[in-house]
Amino acid sequence: MKQFFLSIYLITLSLNSFSQEVTKDDAAKLQAETDKLITMAADSIKPWKLGGIIAVNGQQVSLTNWAAGGNNSISVGGLINVFAKYKRGNSTWDNNLELGYGVIKQGDNKHWWKNDDKIQITSKYGRHAYKSWYYSALVDFKTQFANGYNYPNDSIYISKFMAPGYGLAAIGFDYKPNTHFSFFVSPLTGKFTFVNDAQLAKVGAFGVQKNEYLDPNDPTKITTKYKTHREEFGAYIKMQYQTKVMENITFQTVVELFTNYVTNPGNIDVNWTTLTTFKVNKFISATLATQLIYDDDIKLLRSAGDQKGTIGPDIQFKQVLGVGLNYKF
Repeated sequence: MKQFFLSIYLITLSLNSFSQEVTKDDAAKLQAETDKLITMAADSIKPWKLGGIIAVNGQQVSLTNWAAGGNNSISVGGLINVFAKYKRGNSTWDNNLELGYGVIKQGDNKHWWKNDDKIQITSKYGRHAYKSWYYSALVDFKTQFANGYNYPNDSIYISKFMAPGYGLAAIGFDYKPNTHFSFFVSPLTGKFTFVNDAQLAKVGAFGVQKNEYLDPNDPTKITTKYKTHREEFGAYIKMQYQTKVMENITFQTVVELFTNYVTNPGNIDVNWTTLTTFKVNKFISATLATQLIYDDDIKLLRSAGDQKGTIGPDIQFKQVLGVGLNYKF
């Protein structure tokens, strides 16, 4: 550590003592070297950077003799989005945890219905290669907390914890010109889908192998047994960007793209999330979170558009707007 500051002192002294004898280009090079040493010293002193946002939001609607109609409702939701970033020398290690859960109760309904549910953990290690490029490896995991239903039918679940669960492991290159932007590209990516529930796996939920029968009317004659997992090999891209839009408004977005080399390589899986935070004061703020998903392997009952009522892949979109207590660090 002493060598860092000694080098900084000597370079700065040389700039002051020989300013008349060196050219402007020489001075600029010396100054750049000084700035680099200062950054290295700062990274060595404090390599970890921690931060994130924790929010608890709520909404309540009460109607009495309301001519326009409507239902009483109350909703509660929580959001955690935190990170831990490490940088020392030529190594970087970025970790992120995102959790979200929300419920709503409407009208005379006695039950709380889930309207948000998310678990995502990401870890990425990088080793400096050239300028703003890094050799990198990334792992990612996604699932949910509780059972999901196709409301108003809340007797038969259509998803649950680890059904589905998504794992991803990728090796590639990461372009990081600054602390606000990252572009990771991997030509070698393994994507894993888990459906750890026999009831869902038997019908091929979320793209896993379903039970196939010799006679559809005879469930005892199985020709191909279901699987609770699916493996894919392909290419993956992940772009992250965050910025301060204006005073008290921050925005961050993540776009993930994956294509399978073996099966339908022309199809691209998309997962695009955004999070906008509007800060009122130190503890009160509003958050707007969106998520857009397209996966050709997920067959669902279409609820809008010309194909409403049919089953097949389609764009999934979720928006969560909340106002409440917020802690940002």
